[in-house]
Formats: sequence, C-alpha cells, structure tokens
Amino acid sequence: MNYLAHLSLAQPDSHSLVGNLMGDFMKGVRLADLPIGIQRGIENHWAVDRFTDNHPAVLALKPLFSARYRRFSGIIVDISFDYFLTKHWSTFHALPLRTLLDNSYVGLLAGRDHMPERMKTTVEQMAAQDWLGSYAQFEQVSFALDRVAQRIRFSNRFNGAGREAERHYVALEQAFLMLYPDLQAHIQAQLHPAPTVGVALNKSTGS
Repeated sequence: MNYLAHLSLAQPDSHSLVGNLMGDFMKGVRLADLPIGIQRGIENHWAVDRFTDNHPAVLALKPLFSARYRRFSGIIVDISFDYFLTKHWSTFHALPLRTLLDNSYVGLLAGRDHMPERMKTTVEQMAAQDWLGSYAQFEQVSFALDRVAQRIRFSNRFNGAGREAERHYVALEQAFLMLYPDLQAHIQAQLHPAPTVGVALNKSTGS
C-alpha cells in the first residue's frame, strides 16, 4: 500500500503516523532507537504490507500486467490503490478525508525530529503540496508513477506506467474493493486480538 493507505490505518497520534509512514524509509534507521509509539507504527506498516502482498485479489493482478511493467507491478498497484481509497473513502471511513489529510500532515510535521533526512524532505514536500489530496484525480497516478521511475537508479522501462494502470482500471478497482475491508479488519484484529479460549473460560467461570 502507498502513503495514504498507511496513514488511514494508523492511530491518530503523531508517533503512530510517523511510524506508519517510516516503514518506507528504514535505510539507516535503528528500530530500537525510536520511541515505542513509532516502533509500533512501523510494525503496523509491515503488517499492512504483508497482508496486502499475500491477499488473493492482489496476487491475481500481477499476471494482467504486460512484460514491460510486470517487475514493477507492485508499485503500480500501491499507487493506484491510493486513488481508489480516495474515490471510495466514505464507504470505509466516517472521518472526512480532508480532516484525515490535515490531521496527518500536522502529526507528521510534529514528528520530524525522529525522521531520517530523506523522509523529512518527503514529508515537508507532501504537506506543502498536498500530495495525498491530489490523488482525487486519476491523472495523479501517472504523475506519481513517472516520479518513481525517475528515482529508480538502474536503467528501466518503467516510464509511462500510468497507461498500464489506466488499461487495468476496472481490475485494479475491483481488487481494491475486495482487499481494503479485509485489510481494515485484519489491522483492527491486530490492535484488539480476540481472547484465547482459556481467557474466555476463566471469565465465564468467574475465576
């Protein structure tokens, strides 16, 4: 999942927001040096990625992409899903999207002292230019994908990947709508795990 999705699944406090985004900026970062709230946010980020990468709806997407883009299909899926999350936001969240975005920017900026330099620069640009709000336009998907292509350090043919996302628009949207409620439920269960049988029995017997 991409930035918006990770923030949407964070807790509404600065450390959780920072950690849930920092999962993409871990080079040179020592987990043990960070506040516990940020550590938990990073762990939540990893849980989101693991669940997403192994979800049947996401696995079914990869064979659809042409050979040119298949190697980078995960990037296309992640960025496209932020657009579909924006499009379907009110289906899954009671809090208005604009409120979530504004709160996220404030919380992230408040945690800059804990960020590696590359993340700090990205977050400052993200807030100043409202990157997350721009995902309301599908054209932003192409722009974001081209920006990723420019950052890839080896020779690649990833440019123009937005056309591939547009080509598979319907399949991407259907996959997102299958994945996201499952992902929300999975992350909620991580926060509030069901009691074990032993605990349930102890409660029922009053011991």
